[in-house]
Amino acid sequence: MSSKPLKTINPDSTEIQIPKIVFGTSGLGNLYQSKSFESKKEIIKAVLQHSKDFAFFDTAGKYGAGLALEVLGQSLSELDIDPEKVIISNKLGWFRTELSSQEPTFEPGIWKDLKNDAIQKISYQGILECFEQGNRLLGKYHSQFVSVHDPDEYLLAAKNTEDYNLRYQDILQAYLALNELKAAGKVKAVGIGAKDWKTIERISLDVDLDWVMIANSLTVHSHPKELLDFLLLLNDRNITVINSAIFNGGFLTGSDFYNYRLVDGSDPFDLELLKWREDFFELCDKFSILPAEACYNFSTRYPGIRSIAMSTSKVEKVPVNIAMATVKVPEEFWKEMEQKGLINEK
Repeated sequence: MSSKPLKTINPDSTEIQIPKIVFGTSGLGNLYQSKSFESKKEIIKAVLQHSKDFAFFDTAGKYGAGLALEVLGQSLSELDIDPEKVIISNKLGWFRTELSSQEPTFEPGIWKDLKNDAIQKISYQGILECFEQGNRLLGKYHSQFVSVHDPDEYLLAAKNTEDYNLRYQDILQAYLALNELKAAGKVKAVGIGAKDWKTIERISLDVDLDWVMIANSLTVHSHPKELLDFLLLLNDRNITVINSAIFNGGFLTGSDFYNYRLVDGSDPFDLELLKWREDFFELCDKFSILPAEACYNFSTRYPGIRSIAMSTSKVEKVPVNIAMATVKVPEEFWKEMEQKGLINEK
């Protein structure tokens, strides 16, 4: 645990203006499937058309070894979009390199039809190199929000305690570089995104952050009290929260995967998951609410959560996702959810 005192208010925090929906761009990098440039551009066009004042795109050098950045920049340019109408968040830590094998080495089997590979660079100099390369790939656009990509996974790869401590210092040095970029006016906000919210909690004690993105952590199915307490602390410190992966990998809306793991109907834990979902769907039907709408509404119920990050590979889903932010879920629904033991916010 850090010895640095927790600040009540982050004096360097930026007043962040972001829309209620942030659009993820992993699909632009050919996640799981390869799609044409034109189909990707149509999705970006739909996001821009249906966004009220400006659009916010969350991207990363890891997405397709820079392909997502490239596609986003080229699409925005061909659509002749004013850079002032777009906010781009780039999660940094992966650097594009030449592809010297049949498929990428950084996540084999995940990304399809790539022409490049990527290597991890989490350090003071490495994160600056990732930032500069990301902006080159974006062309005339640039990232205004920056963060270190999945620091929890970087720490998890440590071989021993000594290696873990060295990796943690790498992360702190990377954030030193990012906050220098902010001080120089080259970016507007510095943040963090991770699947393990406890890693976010630890880093937030040592680093001045403007925003955090939590993933797979705060959903209608999973919302541990210690995380809810942490959200209150972030709100007190004026740190904006973006909630991501609110469907637990699609399971809460009907997928066979829970947090990207195939659900096994013979496993006792998974049987409980399936029973929970059955009861959840039944209650949604009773109140004429779509499961996705209930998931979205629950995930915005807490102080400090300003936005939900969502992604889609289907252009027709874009206006549906944006409309979710306007759906009102009656308080009676949540009371019944609690009565049935489907949520526990205490």
